[in-house]
Amino acid sequence: MENIKIGICGWGNVATGLFKAIQDNRNEININSGIDIEIIVIGARRDNPKCHPGNIEIERDIFKVIEHDIDVVIELIGGVETAKDLILSAIKSKKHVITANKAVIYHYGDEIFKEAYKNNVKVLFESSVCAGTPIIKLLKEELAANKISKISGMLNGTSNFILSKMEDGADFENTLSFAQEEGYAEPDPSFDIEGLDAAHKIGILSALAYGTTLPPEEFYIEGISNIDNSDFKYAMEMGYTIKHLAVAAVKKNKIELRAHPALVGLKSYLANLKGVRNGIEIDTDLLGTLHIAGSGAGQEATASGIISDIVHLANLNLNSSDKKGLKKEFDLRPFNDLTFQYYFYIEAEDIPGVMASITSIFAKKNVGIESIVQKENLDKNLVPIILITDSFLEKEHLDLLNKVLELESVNKVRSIRIEPS
Repeated sequence: MENIKIGICGWGNVATGLFKAIQDNRNEININSGIDIEIIVIGARRDNPKCHPGNIEIERDIFKVIEHDIDVVIELIGGVETAKDLILSAIKSKKHVITANKAVIYHYGDEIFKEAYKNNVKVLFESSVCAGTPIIKLLKEELAANKISKISGMLNGTSNFILSKMEDGADFENTLSFAQEEGYAEPDPSFDIEGLDAAHKIGILSALAYGTTLPPEEFYIEGISNIDNSDFKYAMEMGYTIKHLAVAAVKKNKIELRAHPALVGLKSYLANLKGVRNGIEIDTDLLGTLHIAGSGAGQEATASGIISDIVHLANLNLNSSDKKGLKKEFDLRPFNDLTFQYYFYIEAEDIPGVMASITSIFAKKNVGIESIVQKENLDKNLVPIILITDSFLEKEHLDLLNKVLELESVNKVRSIRIEPS
């Protein structure tokens, strides 16, 4: 049986979850992989009352972990700058690295991978996207012969959990508080609910799928905090639900990249993935459309992905490095050049002529209307109007929304893109 020695840097929820998984499932790991994982040292700035590491040596300076006789450094400290410095130090010390840190891979991946190649070591990051769901290896290896035209899905478990609860009638703030209590959301949830986490993940997947450098951050990112419960009600009446989608697609040698809320058909694969689950659709030329789903949050799911990387590393050969494939520069398709259908929620005064005023604005912008429905009155003599447009250029969207909002009879306007099926 092959023995692989690891040092864990970090001692928070993810690190202690990994420790417990290795200890509790050691027999299964040995039988299924022929690998014995030995934890030599833990880098922890402070103790964690939820988990005692027994007789394993503790280093308060996480960089000292690298000095031990280990094969692999497991980076679980979070953040970006210190994590980057730790990873590069480990690489230069000829240690392989496994990380669950999507932010450091997104911001510094190209630099890290070049340094790893130069030092003949590997950097694996399966758990950085979709926790333990094996999407990284799928794109890097199993789909290597395929041309991938599109990747789309829910890449943030927190956002999917909140939207799933809102679909059932819960409000945003209470659901967010519950998610924080259950550990699905951080005390500061902005990285999740404002779409940045999903954006980093789709950037990583895009680079793997299309053989490019990591993308710039200038692509379109929008979170879920502006979605209202009434949007779910009206969307479902029309055969849709609302998901936070991250999308990468290639058309005419330009890459489309975006992360935002979208209406998806109720009968679609992605619409039926609830809770903290991640779900991804991959459109390929040889295999058609593939679906992959799994838990997108939690200690156990992330630990599963990290252990998978450890076993994968051992099976590949600890003395080999990744091949240095040629990478194209990332050529981003401008978001304003894309076309979408739109859902509009327009809250207006219940007075004669209001519908005509609204539709005339759309007509002047040459935007067709697929359907428009006036719903039951709200309080204060206000009425919700639900409108679905034909497809039109994104660059016209904001101006159209503002023109509607300028009407004296209009109190509020919201809009959500409809994802093409």
